[in-house]
Amino acid sequence: MTRIWDELLSETDKLVIERGGYGKSRGLGKSPLLLIIDPQYNYMGENVPIEEQLHKYPSGGGEKAWATLDNVKQLKALADEVGIPTIYTRNVQKKSIQFDSFALKANRDNSNYVDGMPGTMIIDELLPSDKDIVVDKSYASAFFGTPLISYLVKLGVDSLIVVGGSTGGCVRATIVDAVTHNFNVAIVEDAVYDRIELSHKAALLDLWMKYCDVVPTEDIKEYLLNLKTAVR
Repeated sequence: MTRIWDELLSETDKLVIERGGYGKSRGLGKSPLLLIIDPQYNYMGENVPIEEQLHKYPSGGGEKAWATLDNVKQLKALADEVGIPTIYTRNVQKKSIQFDSFALKANRDNSNYVDGMPGTMIIDELLPSDKDIVVDKSYASAFFGTPLISYLVKLGVDSLIVVGGSTGGCVRATIVDAVTHNFNVAIVEDAVYDRIELSHKAALLDLWMKYCDVVPTEDIKEYLLNLKTAVR
């Protein structure tokens, strides 16, 4: 099976992966949750080539971000149908100061990232319902400084299905923390995006090697439908 990161690997890299036993599937449990990372205008940007929207959304993924939307919507609709809970995250600043590491590294105008600004809002195409949970965060990982772990425990969750952006940033940080807390995780490779293609591929490779399953939307849909059948 050809993977998106294969072109990045040298023959030595491939040998290390094979001999080290990396990339084995962890699998998912019987009580999953759909976690949608930061589907906001600041991070989705506009549905145009990324370079054409940077003046308005310097953190926006552009058309690559929007290309994942249909898959995310399909998974959200199926999760609702099966009765799987959904949690959204929003990356926002509560004050107009640069206290998150990304803002400091980017040395950008932070005012558009303060809670209440238009760019901090979840896109209209993916608005949460009244039964969904929205977790606000100020750092890359959705676990840091938030009640996320309490929600997961209360809901009896054993597995996370992760979509959103960006692959090498908030998605990766959240997944590493999730497996550290002993949750099984699948990242949906055609429902996540990054601003930089190299970061996207390298993050997927690293997550696949050491932390979680990397699977396409169709496989997750099959998994959710099987859960629905099992409940019956």
